[in-house]
Amino acid sequence: MAGLQSTYGFADLAVTMTHPAMGQFSFQGEGTGNITFIFTEDTSAHDLSADGSVMTSKVEARNGSVTISVQQTSTAHAWLTRLFNYLQAAPVREWAQIALTATASDMRVTHECTDMSIQKRPDKPYQQQGQQIVWTFLVGDMEEH
Repeated sequence: MAGLQSTYGFADLAVTMTHPAMGQFSFQGEGTGNITFIFTEDTSAHDLSADGSVMTSKVEARNGSVTISVQQTSTAHAWLTRLFNYLQAAPVREWAQIALTATASDMRVTHECTDMSIQKRPDKPYQQQGQQIVWTFLVGDMEEH
């Protein structure tokens, strides 16, 4: 009997980022080290009464964060830098209008993130060898299908 085999490839992950004023940027691994989706809030909470009974609450929390590590010479880093510089001078209403869709087709998973904003300007390492730049985004609404 043959065993079940599964294969993972980062290049299977296709990512598209958009902003109404800056258009869209798509990448599929080029110059990207990793991407992490972080769900910030608990989706369950317990309330304990004096007699020890527990009330469980389902919490509708869909916020989180996304970190994307890119090579400092990549087109992804250049686009994100232009986006950040634009947003610094843009009207405040444009600040959280970034959206991201990431699809791992072989794993049949799609992440959809909206109401995103850049948490801070990323750190800029300069060393003997090129480095990864980490961009962190706060996400108002994050879904995984």
